Amino acid sequence: MSKTNRRQFAKTLIPLGLSLGAQSFATPLDLPIGLQLGTVDRDCQTDLDGTLREIARIGYRDVEAYTRLFKIPAEDFRRKLEDHGIKSSSAHYGMDVVQSDWPRQIEYAHRLGLSYMTCSSLGTLRGALDGFRRAAEVFNNAAALCRSAGIRFCYHNHNYEFREYDGIVAYDELLRRTDGKLVSMELDCFWVTEAGKDPARYLETYPDRFVMLHIKDLKPKGPDGKHPEGNPFTEVGSGVIDWIRIFKTARKARVSHYFVEQDRCDRAPLESVRISYEYLRRLNV
Repeated sequence: MSKTNRRQFAKTLIPLGLSLGAQSFATPLDLPIGLQLGTVDRDCQTDLDGTLREIARIGYRDVEAYTRLFKIPAEDFRRKLEDHGIKSSSAHYGMDVVQSDWPRQIEYAHRLGLSYMTCSSLGTLRGALDGFRRAAEVFNNAAALCRSAGIRFCYHNHNYEFREYDGIVAYDELLRRTDGKLVSMELDCFWVTEAGKDPARYLETYPDRFVMLHIKDLKPKGPDGKHPEGNPFTEVGSGVIDWIRIFKTARKARVSHYFVEQDRCDRAPLESVRISYEYLRRLNV
């Protein structure tokens, strides 16, 4: 590339907050680094356009939305994203929405251009193994409706799914009872680790079930066995989780998206997501 063409190419990157230097870094899985917008929820509720502009400036190109943002027509929301060079591949929905308002949400998601609709928790079904089994039925039915719109249904875990009931791990029961042709999983690596399980092991054992990852880091515990200031969450690369091993396994498992998410930040959330992005941008896997 000539100096003139290189200079012109660089100019096309500047509005997107990119640079030729930044482009020289390979990201994990060679995929765009995604962000769960709930991490910056307060910023989004105050100034959605400004927040999208800032996360685009950081470098994020894929976001995971959530229903609190769906206050405007889907076409308007999609246009806001596209104005900043961002797409939304997935969105989060509570179990109450999946059970009561699903056809309308599918229509909105289709117009927004989502690839995945992800249930973010089990709600009131989380208390016993039978609840997980009933959730599997709900998921199979919801996923069949999603497929008719060309969208994939997913489930996002926390830590409570890894409790054992008479020797049965509830999450494993969810995997067994959901139809793998319909229902995929978004593996939250933090919550799996916090529950005492191994995210990479799940990716190895069920290589065709996980299409997305949630990534945030786990602080080491202090001498008293507790997390500093009662907050276990920290930026990716600042804690104890082995991201290189997870991403190497995720590549073999054909994971197609991953989203930074941080439930609680010790600093301004936009600063936290910048720190996580910079770590991932330089992570050589």
